[in-house]
This record gives sequence, structure tokens and C-alpha cells, in this order.
Amino acid sequence: MSDVRVDVAVDVAVVGAGIVGCAVARELSGTGLSVALLEARDDVGDATSKANTAILHTGFDATPGTLEARLVRRGYDLLSSYAVDAGIPVERVGAVLVAWDDEQLDALPKLHAKAVANGYLRGELVDAAEVYRRLPHLGPGALGGLVIPDESIVCSWTSALAFATEAVHRGTTLLLGRRVTGVDVGADATVLRTSAGDVTTRWVVNAAGLGADTIDRLLGHDRFTVVPRRGELLVFDKLARRLVDHIVLPVPTARGKGVLVSPTIYGNVMLGPTSEDIEDRRDTSTTEAGLAFLLGKGRALVPDLLDEEVTAAYAGLRAATEHADYVVDLDAVQRYVVLGGIRSTGLTASMALAEHVAGLLAAHGVDTAPRGGLPPVPRMPTIGEAFPRPYADAARIAQDPEYGRVVCFCERVTRGEIRDALASTIPPSDVDGLRRRTRALMGRCQGFYCGAEVTRLLAAGAAGERS
Repeated sequence: MSDVRVDVAVDVAVVGAGIVGCAVARELSGTGLSVALLEARDDVGDATSKANTAILHTGFDATPGTLEARLVRRGYDLLSSYAVDAGIPVERVGAVLVAWDDEQLDALPKLHAKAVANGYLRGELVDAAEVYRRLPHLGPGALGGLVIPDESIVCSWTSALAFATEAVHRGTTLLLGRRVTGVDVGADATVLRTSAGDVTTRWVVNAAGLGADTIDRLLGHDRFTVVPRRGELLVFDKLARRLVDHIVLPVPTARGKGVLVSPTIYGNVMLGPTSEDIEDRRDTSTTEAGLAFLLGKGRALVPDLLDEEVTAAYAGLRAATEHADYVVDLDAVQRYVVLGGIRSTGLTASMALAEHVAGLLAAHGVDTAPRGGLPPVPRMPTIGEAFPRPYADAARIAQDPEYGRVVCFCERVTRGEIRDALASTIPPSDVDGLRRRTRALMGRCQGFYCGAEVTRLLAAGAAGERS
């Protein structure tokens, strides 16, 4: 983070560069509005957005009639289409909702009816035999299932980075390391006091995630309270992928969707999350109790999974509130839009939320018509396991040998990919940021072999940027 203070004046200031804030900045910078995207951290997508289950939801189980249900359904279509253009990896692996007792089995037809009410018509109720045909490694005791063939896995890291990159290409001013400390609302403009200078803006969009209620209160409101909901997850080695080729979902409860088993876009298998309300909005530690709970669930869901190696354990925080739906509102007097309580479905709904914000602004006289001459959609680096990677691309290596020089052997990450990430529109500020852009350090050895070299390349790239 820079210590230099820089004052900025724009039409719209978006607070929070998570997946939703990046999507909003991208949408609004495609109009005639000038946009600033503020983030307290030193990278985009570096909080809740980086540690979720990375599932592209159909919205089949959302509460019908809610804003969340409508925007998840719309967002699924928008992000699926955008991913093709931007190179965001998506795999339509499908999901099976598994009933393990009579009460859950009785709930499946109701969930199927809910899916239909939400406009999803491709769900299929199946018996136990069909569940085991689709999931031969599932543990004993399943009584039936609901198949949702269009549930998908996606890369949340690449999604946030693609939105932010396109926003910058469209003219957004990206302000990292800018924590909002105060808000002064005037008759014609609002001044955001930040840790590195003032931002004067006509409109404010609050997409601050875990800090959304804090920003909301700075503007004099008390509409919701964010309670960090910690979800711990286990990531199993790629050799476990043969055991799970669908998303295995439990019957949801009032606390959430429960513990699932899912393949990841990087070729691993993920087990989780837990669900624990905590007070500390920075506490992403894992716990002995949480991991023991997950191992117990994994033993029941896919027993053979526990014979495979765990390559990582991590935790993310979801922005839970006391409200069952998203908290989205526009205050015309303050020229202020709030996006609060955007839970794990925010990844799927992100582009629809951005579209919705543009619609709210247009309804209050802001010109949000698309402008001409926009740059093309940026093509993001390929980091999905099921997609062509540079190390295996002979033609690309022939043109540039750096793509054939592997640095991280577990994940087959090359010097060329690291070089490109360091020279990109939004380069990483640390090793974790480089990991999210390239997959370096994500593999079996967790950086034991390549960590020193990756760190050296990162330092050299940062030094070259400063020179």
C-alpha cells in the first residue's frame, strides 16, 4: 500500500473490490460515468470473494420471489456467457442433492417444486439406485436424490480479476489500500475520507462485504448488522478427483446449504464448509473442531476420500445478516446505493447485481446508457485444470520458451505465466495474489519446493515496476 495521498473526483465511487464491487465498477464504467473502485486491501477479490465454494448456482433452491432468487438466476446466465469471452474456467459438472433419512427424502419433492417456482425446470427426482449410479463412491445409506444438471464450478479468483481488469480498461480508477474512514454528504457531492486521500463523488455504491454495515452507518443508517460466518474447508489432492465428478449437496437447512463435496476447477476435491458465527471480521483461522467435523462428514459422504491426501485447509467469512434476502436499497437524497448481506451466492449474482444497480440509478435520472467504443473483453490467463495450459501448448512454447520453463511443478506453472501476471493490468501485491492468478504454490508441496523461486520472481517483478 502506498503512503502517498491522492485526492480523486468521480461520478460514482464503488466501495469494496470484491466480486460484487468489481462487477458494479465494470458495469458502470461502460457508461459515460467516471468511476472509482476503492478497496481497503492491496488486491481485488482478497476477502470473502477468494474463499468461497466457487459454485455457479442455478438458483434452484433460493426462496421464490426474493431479490436473491431473481438475481442468482439472471446472474447464472450472465456469468456463464461472460466466462466464455473472458476465459473464466467453468465446468458444468452438475449436482446431486442427496437424502440420507426419511425426513430429507420427503423434502426432495418440495425442493423440486421450489426449483420449478424459480424457473429451473431441469431438476430430476431419482431413486437410490440412480444416485449410486451417478456417485459410485458415495457412502452407504442414501435413500434418493434430486439431480440439478446445470450446477457448475467456476473460478472466483479469475472472475473478480476479469471484472476489475475490464473496469480499469474502461476507465475505472482503481484505488487499492484505501480504507474508508469517514463520509461527508453534501448537497451536490459526497466526500469519502480514506486512509490515502479524499474521494469526491456524486454517487456512492456500498459493496463493502463484511464492512458493508460499517459503511452504511457512516452514512447514518442502521439497517443491518454483518455477522461474520466462518466456513472452514478441506482441499484434497488431485488424485481424489476420480472419486467425485458431481457436486454432492446435502438437503439445506435454515443455517445454510450445509457440508458439500465438490470437484474444483483446479482439479482437486473440496469438502466443506462449516458454518460458525464469530465476532472477529478478520479471523480466517481453521480450528481443530472444525476440521474434525469436516472429516467426520467426509467419512460419511465419500469414505474413500479420507484415504487421499489433504493439500490445504482454509477458512472464509461470509457476510451473513439478520435478513433472509439481500439488502439492496437506493437513497436518492444521499445519492447512495447499498448492497448488503450478499452471501455465497454473490459470485453467481454479481453481474446481475451490477445490472440491477445500473437500473436503480437510471430510474433516478442517472444516464447509464452504454457508451460506444468500449475496449474488448480481456482474455484472462487459463488456470482451470480441464482447459489448455501453457506448459502443454507446444506452439505457444515455440513462440516464447518461457511458457515451457516450469517453476511450480505440482501445478505446472511456468515462468511465462508468472511474468505475465506481474506485468498485467492489476499485478499481484504479494505471494497470495500471485497464487490466485497462476496457481503457483497451490499444489501438493504447498510451495516447499518452489516457494523461494516464486518469491524471488515476485520481488524481481516488483523491483522492476519501481525502477
